Amino acid sequence: MPFLKHGPRGIDRRTVGHDAVAGVVLGVESVPDGLALGLLAGVNPLSGLYGYLFGMVGAAFVTSTTFMAVQATGAMSLVVADTDLGSREDPERALFTLAVLTGVVMLAAGFCRLGALLRFVPTAVMTGFVTAVAINIVLGQLANFTGYRSTADNRVLRTVDLVLHPLQMHAGTLAVGAVTVGGILVLQRTRLGSLGLVVAIALGSALAAVLDAAGSSVLLVGDIADVPNALPGVVLPDLGDVPFLLLPAVSLAFVGLVQGAAISAGIPNPGGRPSDVSRDFVGQGVGGVVAGLFQGMPVGGSMSASALVAASGARTRLSLVFAGGVMAVTILLLADVVALVAMPALAALLIVVAIGSLKPAQIVSVSRTGPLQVAVMAVTFGLTLVVPLQYAVLIGVGLAVILFVAEQSNRLTVRQVEVLPDGRWKEVDPDEEVRPGAVTVLQPYGSLFFASAPVFRSQLPRVDPGTSGRAVVIIRLRGVEALGVSVIDVLRRYGGELQEAGSRLVLVVSSERVRHQLEGEGLSDLLGRDAIYVGDEWVGATSRRAHEDAEQWVAAAPPREGSGPADPA
Repeated sequence: MPFLKHGPRGIDRRTVGHDAVAGVVLGVESVPDGLALGLLAGVNPLSGLYGYLFGMVGAAFVTSTTFMAVQATGAMSLVVADTDLGSREDPERALFTLAVLTGVVMLAAGFCRLGALLRFVPTAVMTGFVTAVAINIVLGQLANFTGYRSTADNRVLRTVDLVLHPLQMHAGTLAVGAVTVGGILVLQRTRLGSLGLVVAIALGSALAAVLDAAGSSVLLVGDIADVPNALPGVVLPDLGDVPFLLLPAVSLAFVGLVQGAAISAGIPNPGGRPSDVSRDFVGQGVGGVVAGLFQGMPVGGSMSASALVAASGARTRLSLVFAGGVMAVTILLLADVVALVAMPALAALLIVVAIGSLKPAQIVSVSRTGPLQVAVMAVTFGLTLVVPLQYAVLIGVGLAVILFVAEQSNRLTVRQVEVLPDGRWKEVDPDEEVRPGAVTVLQPYGSLFFASAPVFRSQLPRVDPGTSGRAVVIIRLRGVEALGVSVIDVLRRYGGELQEAGSRLVLVVSSERVRHQLEGEGLSDLLGRDAIYVGDEWVGATSRRAHEDAEQWVAAAPPREGSGPADPA
């Protein structure tokens, strides 16, 4: 299979040391990250940890991008949180089924080579979505950060409720969260770098232990989940939950694939080998299936983890295996320590990371591109805040399609070509009306498809039925490989209007395929078979010949009464 042709190679002693160091950095940092994203998803934090471990190792030798770390992400965790897994008979197994199903969707996208389709997602949609995801993460963790749990319907309303009841915050919980935030901001600027996140969470959890001894209890990971000192076994998905989980799985796959595509483009492979986005889809799918089978939550490409392992000096994808080994050892030997991690410390980590992911410069850039882009960004942002994320994702995709169609249709421009006495051709704005006794050459630029058909028609010169004298309008369709029915209908109606005025429409096409389309739709019968010219490799030669023939037709004597104006003289 082409996706698997770049398999694992023999271990190079010259690189293994670098890979081991990078793997230790990523593995240690991934333990609190995995717990935090499980918390964000509203599931057992260990499911986040298992997703990180098995998703990363499962995809390590399948992706095209060497340093792509397949883990849970903030956006995907929010989709999981909005999926209402608690309504299922076995919520935990439904989570694992969702992870496997998401992986299957990613596999299908990769094998169908759908990577190229992601370029149709506009920046305005992604900017609004990513910004709202960051805000959602912050709002969703305020309960764990402050200790006040509102019963309002969504994150925005719960935040308003929190602001209205500041005295309901738990002082100890808030203190642990604040200390962790401060520790992260300070320690990341030291030699510890990314490991400062781990140390800051340890400091926050230590404060939680002190407060607990003083009688002010702070919620710990061990309070909400048993932390076994063993790796999880395989759990098969529940096929009965598939219909309920299919829509969230598609949304999760889309989010993961978009984030993965950013990694493919942004983190180069050693040696300069280009990434294959579709093969990266397959790698993420394999990671998702493995994560789900081993009781992990849905996973996708993680930009932060991929950037971290690359920046830590990794040389090969073996670094991801080392990272998985560090996580496995942590689970096996330090389960009791993991159970002591304070929940507000994890919430603080999520809040800091979410705020750091905001990109004001990107928002400003989109706002400068015009009101349509700003409106799309604002709508995507608003919907992502107030509706379940799996629906917001699909609405965003719909907006992307609508925006693409609107932009393509509005980019269509028709220019008129004037033939100068010295033989040169000059482009000018098209005439408002067809000039009697003239040969008008028109050149459309842009995509001719169903949505652009009305724009195309509006830019063609008007036909005055009372015009005396014959005229010819030549439309050059060079570079057009296919015509839709809507555009052919425009040509048919325009040709009919010209005929009623005693004039002709002539088409210059660049492929036999387009000529066959026009013949199949009856255009050659309407216009005359000599009114459709097929170009060759000589640019402009066919158009010049059509222009010369049209001038001869215009100069010829008017047809006798009853004869068809489309017949050549």
